[in-house]
Amino acid sequence: MALTLRACTHADLDALVNISKETFTAAFEKDNDPKDFQDYLQKAFRPDKMASELNDANSLFYFIFEGKELVGYFKLNLNESQTDIKDPRAVEIERIYVLESHQGKQIGAWMLQEIIRMGKKLGKTFIWLGVWERNPKAIRFYQRHGFEKFAEHPYYIGTDKQTDWLLRLDLQ
Repeated sequence: MALTLRACTHADLDALVNISKETFTAAFEKDNDPKDFQDYLQKAFRPDKMASELNDANSLFYFIFEGKELVGYFKLNLNESQTDIKDPRAVEIERIYVLESHQGKQIGAWMLQEIIRMGKKLGKTFIWLGVWERNPKAIRFYQRHGFEKFAEHPYYIGTDKQTDWLLRLDLQ
């Protein structure tokens, strides 16, 4: 499996919106109220909102390709663009998704290693992320890669208040 990554640009906006909706839907639609889920999907992945995020120098989107096929993406946040911690020593993984048809190929682990490499290159001391407390598969994945829970915060899907575990990986 030859994987590569490429930073997203404004020319990628439509593809970014589409893969974001597709992967988020595959991951979470079945576990959420349909109205709340659709409200969230329309709000979080609006083209104008995602274009604004692409304009943010502290938010970094990357596409992952297997050969020439787009198979996943991730979004990192730095400095004040982090959703919660806002620590200049940190990198936040806000999104990391692999298309359902390509799961089980270790693409997520490859992406995580690339993120760790990027974090070190940026001189950051830790990586953190939020993961839904009702997503044991993802929690196990991050724990296998050395992440540890350090806090919790609320996360809303529509009007449904959920709890995310905040996980951290020290880079030192």
